[in-house]
Amino acid sequence: MGREDQIEEREVLDSIFPDEISDLSETSYRITITLDIDQEEESEEEAPILILQISYPEAYPDVAPDLEISTPPNAPKHSRFDVQEDKAHLMEALQPSIEENLGMAMVFTLVSTMKEAAENLIMDRVTSEKNAREKEIAKAEEEENRKFQGTLVNKEKFLEWREGFRKELEEEEQRLREEKEAEEKKKKTSAREETKLTGRQLWERGLAGKGDYDEDGDDDVAVAAEKLQISS
Repeated sequence: MGREDQIEEREVLDSIFPDEISDLSETSYRITITLDIDQEEESEEEAPILILQISYPEAYPDVAPDLEISTPPNAPKHSRFDVQEDKAHLMEALQPSIEENLGMAMVFTLVSTMKEAAENLIMDRVTSEKNAREKEIAKAEEEENRKFQGTLVNKEKFLEWREGFRKELEEEEQRLREEKEAEEKKKKTSAREETKLTGRQLWERGLAGKGDYDEDGDDDVAVAAEKLQISS
């Protein structure tokens, strides 16, 4: 009875998937499944294609068929779907349908279930990526808006600001006092140095009056006077 059910199911599937089904043997065949997904406008990716290989055990449909999931050779890799990584998820999605349909032809149900599971998996990833982008955009907008918003001020923040402001004023006043003291000190030092100049140095700088030179400069001044007399 099992083999008769298998042949009957295979004939029905041939009418449902005339271009997608191909036999491998009397008890095994493949069905090619093209996923229907909403491609983004900027995406040029082709829709993923799956191949479900079905092999009938002798006791099928009282036991589950042997299933294998693959992709066509040299199929382009899809950014949101990978059979090798997602195979376990798809097989797990098929288990409830297998258990519910034991004793009945179930391949069409399994094909529909796997197709839906793969499409939902891709759409979940699209939604996740979209949400992540929206969060990034919202975060960037929040950061930008924060630039134009003042800091909310409460009593504690005002007191903290006032204390900091007073400290800055005190530091600035201290800096100005130190600069003023340094300038005055510099002037006093310069004045002391001038008082220590010899008479000749004072005379050469035009700072000396009559008698404004010390005894150490007498000889030099006398020599200069003598030279002036000779020249005249």
